[in-house]
Amino acid sequence: METEQSPPAQAAKTATSTEGPKPTAKAPSKRRRVLIVVAIVVGILLLVLGVPRVMRAFNTVSTDDAYVNGYVTFVAPRVSGQVARVLVDNNNRVKKGDVLLELDPEPYQVQVAIKKAALDAAQAALVVADANVRGLIGQTRSNRFKLSRAIEDVDNQVQLIAARVATWEQEKATLVLAQQEFDRAERLLSTRVVSQEEYDERREALDVAKAQVTQALQNIYQARVALGLPAQVPEGEKLSDVPPDLDQTFSSVRQAQADLLQSAAQLGIVPSSYTLSPQEMVDEFYRRDPTGDLNRIYAEVIKNAPTLKQAQTSVMQAQRDLDQANLNLRYCTVVAEIDGVISRRNVNPGNNLQVGQNVMAINSLSDIWIDANFKETQLRNLRIGQHVDLELDMYGGKHTFEGRISGFTYGTGSTLALLPAQNATGNFVKVVQRLPVRVDLLNYDPDKLPLFAGLSVTPTVDLAIAPSGPNAGQYLQQPDQPAASVTPTP
Repeated sequence: METEQSPPAQAAKTATSTEGPKPTAKAPSKRRRVLIVVAIVVGILLLVLGVPRVMRAFNTVSTDDAYVNGYVTFVAPRVSGQVARVLVDNNNRVKKGDVLLELDPEPYQVQVAIKKAALDAAQAALVVADANVRGLIGQTRSNRFKLSRAIEDVDNQVQLIAARVATWEQEKATLVLAQQEFDRAERLLSTRVVSQEEYDERREALDVAKAQVTQALQNIYQARVALGLPAQVPEGEKLSDVPPDLDQTFSSVRQAQADLLQSAAQLGIVPSSYTLSPQEMVDEFYRRDPTGDLNRIYAEVIKNAPTLKQAQTSVMQAQRDLDQANLNLRYCTVVAEIDGVISRRNVNPGNNLQVGQNVMAINSLSDIWIDANFKETQLRNLRIGQHVDLELDMYGGKHTFEGRISGFTYGTGSTLALLPAQNATGNFVKVVQRLPVRVDLLNYDPDKLPLFAGLSVTPTVDLAIAPSGPNAGQYLQQPDQPAASVTPTP
């Protein structure tokens, strides 16, 4: 049964129904304000974070085709032998000079002892050679004195001939007087003025004078023949006449000269010509020193004597052999030539190794760089000396390494390949090429954050930073000194 409501109650009900929806009408405006605030914050974040990224995208060049590269030193023995010990293993870090492995040193110790004995023998032979050379010096000086003596003997013989000719002339004068006295006694014998006894004495004196003349003449003949001259002289010449160069051509002088040449030749002294006279040869020997000082001449001769030089060379050779033997013995200990980490070890004790056989490798931790393969379309603004930020997946965003472009490879990867893709058969296809760009690390400390060869790198070149350092702003490195111009050979 319906009841009819009064106007006041109806009005109150109407008022109540009108006031109910008011809170629901305010909710959309509140959400709108929140959305506006969020949009403003997002816009600010986009401005703060996005604009720098956009600006950086315009001022940088980056690639994901890059990796860490470095030098690898292969370890190989310099001598052959059996491995006695191996002191390192893969992944061991070593310093330059650390012992890596040792070969059996006994065979090389024996060689050192043999070479040492050979050196002692060569040194003893050098002492003997020096004594022999000094003996040859004495023999040469003796032969030089003999040569001078031979020349003097010839001169004495020449003077003896002259003296005997004078004696012969004297005896002839005595013979003339004896002949005159005999003739006078013979004439006076018939007159009894001269007795028979006086006559006999005059005749004896004449015979003696004749004999003395004959003896004096024979003495002249003997002296001439002793000098190789004819006893009888041609008509018009005198018995005292001799060749002016007889003291240089006489056989005894030539023999003395030959003996001197023989002993001098063993000392390395050779005349400029074998037609020199003895005196010319002696004068040439004295000209070896500006002042003719024999002591300095003989000292120089001893120093350059062939036998002594040969002995000295033998000592030097023996010393070099000993040095090589000691070097080979030292090579039995194989040491690290660089700082780095051991890898690829393939040697064990007891292995027999040959010279140059690779037994392990040392990867350098300090001599490393980045090879970044930029597209050719990215190379327009790249130059040597530009700053590079390097990000590695290994360290994520924890650390950004710094680098510097140090050079461009003179050729793209395809041209440096063993079998280039592009050739002259007409199959050329234009493909964007990549050029290897070398980036050197700056302020790199392998002890804190080491980089390993082959790691992926994302290099970013900052074009806003001006290039610096050597060859900054260039494509190709310039030599420190200009190369000398070479004229092409026609």
